[in-house]
Amino acid sequence: MLEFLSPRLKEAVRHVNLNRLYELRIRTDKPLRANFGGTFVWLGENGVTLSPSTALVPTAEEVEETLFAASGYSVYAVENQLRRGFVTGKFGERIGVAGSVVYENGGVLSVHSITSLCVRIPHEIKGCAAEIFERCFDNGICSLVVASPPGMGKTTILRDLSRLVSERYAVNILVSDERGELSAGDTGATSDVVRFADKLTAFTEGIRAMRPDVIVTDELLPEDYRAVERARKSGIVVFASAHLVDAEDVPHGLFDRCVLLDGLGRIGKICRGADDVA
Repeated sequence: MLEFLSPRLKEAVRHVNLNRLYELRIRTDKPLRANFGGTFVWLGENGVTLSPSTALVPTAEEVEETLFAASGYSVYAVENQLRRGFVTGKFGERIGVAGSVVYENGGVLSVHSITSLCVRIPHEIKGCAAEIFERCFDNGICSLVVASPPGMGKTTILRDLSRLVSERYAVNILVSDERGELSAGDTGATSDVVRFADKLTAFTEGIRAMRPDVIVTDELLPEDYRAVERARKSGIVVFASAHLVDAEDVPHGLFDRCVLLDGLGRIGKICRGADDVA
């Protein structure tokens, strides 16, 4: 895990508990920050430090070196990912990139002069979706969307939900893992994974080829609603996550239930207002 970090950054991370490290913010010529246990802190040579003045300051070369290593030392091999603003590490680490975007014919051609990296570290927390499972699927499965602002554990919950449904109901599950992060852990013995395909492609070809009973996908956007609707019309149950804060923002009829996370306690805690949306 995180073996792609440049030597100084890797040494700083070595002094913190990886089980509580959720995110690294690596910015050129700016102090190194980390989401540690749900709180953003500064990172220095010996781990967590109280002041940005004592934090490590990554150089442009360290940012480039980290991204190059994360790409498997071949940026061309991950060119399609970079066009979409991220690279996925060997163990499912998602490295978001910020830099200069080059357009051609109305589409993104490339991203270069990278200045910032947002490294999201995947965590497997078995049982974190138990409350959602018991409240929503005790009498059978139904389509569900898990909603919250970014960074509240939606991906971790979906992964565990897939595992629990696989164990309890033994249905065929297709995991549509567009960014290579959702499947970085146990999604169940009856799950199949399609990685790095857009949702419409993964849903359409996955339904034809794998005959799933359930499709699990992460970070749903409005342009993905068509794929979910197609799956639902085919009789397939869909579990998804979305960056939403209100159940009223979920399109009517797309899901049977919406779970809103409170973001205040443990991962998987449901806030008041989780309800049917059909």
